[in-house]
Amino acid sequence: MIARLEGTLLERTPTRVVIDVRGVGYEAWIPLSTFSQLPDEGKTVALRIFTHVREDALVLYGFASEGERAVFELLLHASGVGPKLAQRILSGIDASALVRAIRASDLATLRTVPGVGAKLAEKICVELRERAIEVAGLAGGTEPARGAGGEDDAARAQLISALLNLQTPRPKAERVAGEVIDTLGARAELGELVRAALRRLAR
Repeated sequence: MIARLEGTLLERTPTRVVIDVRGVGYEAWIPLSTFSQLPDEGKTVALRIFTHVREDALVLYGFASEGERAVFELLLHASGVGPKLAQRILSGIDASALVRAIRASDLATLRTVPGVGAKLAEKICVELRERAIEVAGLAGGTEPARGAGGEDDAARAQLISALLNLQTPRPKAERVAGEVIDTLGARAELGELVRAALRRLAR
């Protein structure tokens, strides 16, 4: 199993990276909190890795911190939550806030993530409450660093891309992206923009 990758960052999007390790390009799927901490393309990057083995594929998920990976693995212990949904949940809720929500049975916070309804949110809290205590220490201090600003069009395009990768229909993604950027401004961190967009989509 691959547990860690360190190499040159070749490509990065809000949900995916490609890392060159001695001439081999490894693709890994990432949450938004990890994306906000990535260096520029061409720089060296190191990610913790969760390796998901399926019958037809081997899929890597990358994380900027051990805490993020621990919370990702925690989510996989809930029935009905697979790696893609766990990635989406971590993109919508910061790891430390997610652990607090599970421990407090805060269903409203969990339901801000598209694809997490009332029944699944309740199931996550019931099934993971005890396990969440074990990872609470690791999940602390994972708030993403604030990124540099950009132009409205660039920020809007990035936000739309992130929402599309989180299974949001394009018309909704474009509408909500415009509303969020009008409210928060294009210089807001991408993770903050996406979380605000997800809250609007959950209304």
